[in-house]
Amino acid sequence: MDYLGPPPDLPTVAGALALRKRLVGEPAAAARGLKSQYTRRETYMQLQDALRGYLRQLEADGRSPHTRAQYARHLGLLARWLTASGHSGEIEHVGHEDLARFLVAPGARQREDGVPKRASSTNCLRSSLRTFFAWQHAAGNLRENPARLVRRAICSPGPPRALSEVERKALLDTLAAGEGWTARRDHALFTLMLGTGMRLGATLALDVEDLDLERGELAARHMKGGRSERVLVPRHVSEHLRGWLGARVNGSVFRGRGGDRLGARQVARRLDHWMERAGIRRAASPHALRHTFAMDLLGRTHDLVLTQAALHHRSIASTLRYVGADEGRLRAALEA
Repeated sequence: MDYLGPPPDLPTVAGALALRKRLVGEPAAAARGLKSQYTRRETYMQLQDALRGYLRQLEADGRSPHTRAQYARHLGLLARWLTASGHSGEIEHVGHEDLARFLVAPGARQREDGVPKRASSTNCLRSSLRTFFAWQHAAGNLRENPARLVRRAICSPGPPRALSEVERKALLDTLAAGEGWTARRDHALFTLMLGTGMRLGATLALDVEDLDLERGELAARHMKGGRSERVLVPRHVSEHLRGWLGARVNGSVFRGRGGDRLGARQVARRLDHWMERAGIRRAASPHALRHTFAMDLLGRTHDLVLTQAALHHRSIASTLRYVGADEGRLRAALEA
């Protein structure tokens, strides 16, 4: 029989007391480690921290400021709802039932003024949740994706909210009759948007150096999706821009009296002002000017591909929404 050696020493009572005294008397790693085995609660990433990491990834991927702001807004709604619901805010503890309750809550379905959101707006919120949590799962921050069961609602987009030809003419005539520095700026701004169909964000990001009015074009460096595009500028729009810019050779094209670049909310208020002065009683956002341009171009040319190119749509499916939206042509065809 093999000799296995003497048995291991068993701790004496005195030795155990000495060990306890040493551990209690030394708040060192060993003592903390023994205690943590029984009392430490495992912690997980907070939603706000996860959102910061995701926004950083979007910026690294070249996503536009508008896209990043939309994700921040949508996930901010979820974070506030979770806090109000007494949730810890840890993403590992957000379940699919939490997301379902959030999506039927007033904060997700209503605007700040209590008006119900459009179905398309709520679908954007759903898409933000799906993409955010899918990325967190792929990045290893979640064991399961709680948004895997979220589905977009089946709905058709509403007709584009464009100005009629009468409203368009009334707006431009009113702008032309305006007096002063601000009126000239607004006239140039809204003429450019109506004449090119540019989105508001890309228009306000323009610098004087981006314009080549001799060639009738401009470089839009902040298009949707972070793209840069060459935009053709009609001759009458170029003349308006020349009159507005005067001798300026640099700086933002559209600015306030203090020299700062105009903001989107300022432009929305200015459009409301001129719409009211023109006698147009219905509300219209600056994006309605893009719809007006698209409807006018498609109505004159009946060329869907040309309209797609003018709007810089990557997919012609985005341009198809303007087909059939011309009620006037439909009525004329029916009466013929």
